[in-house]
Amino acid sequence: MKISPWARISLRTIVLGYLFVLLIVPIGVILYRTFEHGFVAFYHAISTPAAISALNLSLLIVAIVVPINVIFGIVTALALVRGRFPGRGLLQSVVDLPFAVSPIVVGVSLILLWGANGWFGGVESLGFKVIFGLPGMVIATIFVTLPFVVREVEPVLHEIGDEQEQAAATLGASKWQTFSRITLPAIRWGLTYGIVLTVARALGEFGAVIMVSSGIPGQSQTLTLLVHSRYIDDHNTFGAYAAATLLMSIAVVTLLLMTLLDRKRSTT
Repeated sequence: MKISPWARISLRTIVLGYLFVLLIVPIGVILYRTFEHGFVAFYHAISTPAAISALNLSLLIVAIVVPINVIFGIVTALALVRGRFPGRGLLQSVVDLPFAVSPIVVGVSLILLWGANGWFGGVESLGFKVIFGLPGMVIATIFVTLPFVVREVEPVLHEIGDEQEQAAATLGASKWQTFSRITLPAIRWGLTYGIVLTVARALGEFGAVIMVSSGIPGQSQTLTLLVHSRYIDDHNTFGAYAAATLLMSIAVVTLLLMTLLDRKRSTT
């Protein structure tokens, strides 16, 4: 179908206007409010002990969640693509469950399971605190980021097929040798892309984490919780804007990395 130049210009104007109102204006307001007092004030706002602790905790959660999701994601993707077993369709649905379930519901379910009166609440008597501690925040983040590696690796496995893996097995290669020398190099870009998405989602998670965190500054407060606490509880709007800008900067770097990886994957 041929579109007239006027129609193309109109469509582009509508799309750009929509993006401008929805994205550019809010981000511009945040950046303006953040730097209206200068960079020094911004630096002081993000270098407080609470802000540094929140950043370190967010990065710690990412450092724990990413390796776990990488291992689980690769194993699950291999099982879904290469395996034929009862319940395969159910596993497909379970992997996509975090996309459908609200993070708040995830947090509530974790409290019901790991809280003091929950099914597994007895672990607290052993000195292992899950809810309102780091383990609960990690579990919540793992759940919401679970699908990304699986869904990025799975189509790559479909695309490459299993002919090379079968040939390696015929030549006497072990399963680990086949995986490390053939499968892993073939899925590296899909895996890397999934890791970047996992990092971005883990850094920005709020709903599930706030339900299982005590939110105490310096102890169990991530960057997203810091923004919420400064804006809602402390009425420190400038501090909230500064923390949001720091979080947004990390997200932008992650997005740029994702874009570069996507281009690299397209050319290989």
